Amino acid sequence: MRVTFLGTGGAVPTTERGPSAFLVNRDGERLLFDCGEGTQRQMMRFGTGFTVSHLFVTHLHGDHVLGIPGLIQTWDFNDREEPIAIHAPPGSKRHLQSLVNAGGYRPSFPVNIHEVKPGNVALSGDGYEVRTFETDHRNVRSMGFALVEDDRPGRFNREKAEALGVPVGPDFGRLHEGESVELEDGTVIHPEQVVGDPRPGRRLVYTGDTRPVDATVDVVDEPDLLIHDATFAEDRAERAHGTGHSTGREAAEIANRAGARRLALTHISSRYAGDASPIEREAQAAFDGEAFVPQDGQKLDIQFPDADE
Repeated sequence: MRVTFLGTGGAVPTTERGPSAFLVNRDGERLLFDCGEGTQRQMMRFGTGFTVSHLFVTHLHGDHVLGIPGLIQTWDFNDREEPIAIHAPPGSKRHLQSLVNAGGYRPSFPVNIHEVKPGNVALSGDGYEVRTFETDHRNVRSMGFALVEDDRPGRFNREKAEALGVPVGPDFGRLHEGESVELEDGTVIHPEQVVGDPRPGRRLVYTGDTRPVDATVDVVDEPDLLIHDATFAEDRAERAHGTGHSTGREAAEIANRAGARRLALTHISSRYAGDASPIEREAQAAFDGEAFVPQDGQKLDIQFPDADE
C-alpha cells in the first residue's frame, strides 16, 4: 500500500503546497481522498496516473473539492468508460453534482455520488473496507475515512504440521486457508492446530479538516498511519479552535490515544509557507511514534504491522 501526498496545504495554496488531496495505491487499486484545486496537475507531476476507482470527500469546502470538475473532464477527454464513485457526507450530493456538471458539462461516463453517514461503511472492497467517522469542522458537515484491511490468516507452523503427520503438499494450503484435512489413518487435523492467530491488515485513518475528536480514536485501533489536520502551531491554538482546525500538538495527542504508528501532519496553513518546522517539532515532542509534515509529492509505503517479525 502506497500513499502519495498530492496536496498538503491549507485553504490558500502556496508555491510549495497545493490544497488537500492524497492518493492510495492498494495492490493496484487507486483511491483518491479529497480533490483540491489542481489535483490532476499534481497527479501528473508526481506520477500516480489517473486510474482512480473511488473518490472520498471529507467536506464541501473549496480547497477539498474544486479539483473535481477538471479531473472529471480530463477523464472524459481520455475516453474513460468506467464509472467513478464519489463518497461524501450527507447533504453533499446536490452540490457535488453541480461541480461535476460545471459550465453545463455532461460527462460521458457514469458519475455515481453516494452520501454516507458517519459511523458507516462507505465502501466494502476486496479484502478491505473504508469506514466513515464524524469530525468537527466549522460551518459544514464533515467526516473522516478509515481504510481498514481484513485480518490475514495466522502464520502456518510447518514443523508442527509435519510432526502431526501432515504430508508436505496441498494439505498445507488447505489448512492455512481454514480447512480441516483427514490423514490416511483417519486422523483429522484442524487449522487451529497448525495455524497461529489471525494477523491484522494495514490501517490508514484520514481526518480531513477537524478539531480533535474522540471518533478519530474510536474508528480503528492502532492505525499504521494517521493523517491528521495540523493547520497551526501551538501559538495559534486559539485560531485553530475558532476555525475548526487542530494544532500539531493536538494531532499528536489524538495519535497517541489511537495508538498510531506514524502521524502525517497536513493542511498546513500558508502562514508556514517558508517553514512548517514549528508544527512538526511540537508534534514530535508530544507523539510516541514518528510524526512528520509531508511535502507535496512525498510517497510513503505502509507495511503490514508484523512485517519486521
